[in-house]
Amino acid sequence: MEDQKELLNLSLAVVTDYNGDMKGKRKRSSADVFNPWMNAYEGCSEGKIRGLLQMREQMLDRKRKTVVEENGGGLHLIHLLLVAATALGENNVGSALENLTELYQSVSLAGDSVQRVVAYFVDGLAARLLGKRSPFYDMIMKEPTCEEEFLAFTDLYRVSPYYQFAHFTANQTILEVYEKEELNNSSALHVIDFDVSYGFQWPSLIQSLSEKASSGNRISLRITGFGKGIEELQETESRLVSFAKGFQNLVFEFQGLLRGSKLINLRKKKNETVAVNLVFHLNTLNDSLKISDTLKAVNSLNPSIVILVEQEGSRSPRSFLSRFMDSLHYFAAMFDSLDDCLPLESSERLSIEKNHLGKEIKNILNCDKDDANYPRYDKMETWKGRMEGHGFAGIKLSSKSLIQAKLLLKIRTHHCPLQFDGDFGGGFKVLERDDGKAISLGWQDRCLITASAWHICA
Repeated sequence: MEDQKELLNLSLAVVTDYNGDMKGKRKRSSADVFNPWMNAYEGCSEGKIRGLLQMREQMLDRKRKTVVEENGGGLHLIHLLLVAATALGENNVGSALENLTELYQSVSLAGDSVQRVVAYFVDGLAARLLGKRSPFYDMIMKEPTCEEEFLAFTDLYRVSPYYQFAHFTANQTILEVYEKEELNNSSALHVIDFDVSYGFQWPSLIQSLSEKASSGNRISLRITGFGKGIEELQETESRLVSFAKGFQNLVFEFQGLLRGSKLINLRKKKNETVAVNLVFHLNTLNDSLKISDTLKAVNSLNPSIVILVEQEGSRSPRSFLSRFMDSLHYFAAMFDSLDDCLPLESSERLSIEKNHLGKEIKNILNCDKDDANYPRYDKMETWKGRMEGHGFAGIKLSSKSLIQAKLLLKIRTHHCPLQFDGDFGGGFKVLERDDGKAISLGWQDRCLITASAWHICA
């Protein structure tokens, strides 16, 4: 494992101290809490609501659940889930309640990957059925702590090619543009990251730049990172500055800005290569106007390169059922892919599923199109149209990017055979798309994320 990290330049130290407890401490059973809200809820009896919550309590305590094969196993669970979602979409509360209760009896958070993903979808549907006024909504939708969320992200980053594929592909393209402009950029690179988050993307770029530099020709790397909070930005800055100190031939600077800050606050230097990083950012903007404004602002920066990486999906504001179906396909692939990364009983896997993927599932199912945090997950073709409509043209990604992606999968894939270039077999795969202007990471027959590079049209 250490050799793998070194090969891929993963040198960012992360402190992890987590006991992997799935249940947490519950002072009393949710089914023992009664509120007059129940009596007024859409004609549903108190007993049925109690039954649903009791089955959920039992599901949380269940160590393992073996699905009866004559019922169709995982297919039977998916069928019940679709029936429940359809009933909920048609406001047939009684049918939805009945099917969700049966599902809670049949799944386990410690079962196989199908049971696990279905369990979180049942939670999301149950929360939507009960409604935000319900005293039980917050119990089902309880958010992980910042520490739990960080550790879950860290675990997924470490064991799966998912985030590494996005970051390494982006960094390789940024590095190549820097090299192309090296004679005119005064050995200075400025990366503007619209969603810097924990900063995990940048240690590999720091190390790669350091390998190009020398004591007599130091390279300057400035990262301007937008983040959701002051504390997170400070922690990210501390983490990156500490890492960069190990490379004496690199001059590193970090500027943290809160999301929504005006781009006029950016400090730009003459001749530096400017790269804009839009990795998992545009989907966080909940309407087309905000996306358009962001792309106009990016264009005004006149960057040498713009990197776009997004989840593949069709979960923009449409009908609830269509959003549900696309989400189910996507997260079923994500949970299934974890079979290739970690054993079922792994505490790290339980953490990833509960505090990262499970949180996403429940939030997506309980967002409406008018919500401020409504995510927009679209297909590559939709993002391409938006980029071209704002004055950008796609760039063919280099063979190095494709080779690096394949190497990453070779190292990170443990059990399932690799697939390349359109072979929709089992396991992870790398796909070249749009005449080489995009690369996708997929699992079996599902594209998970797609990376592309853009420059301003001449």
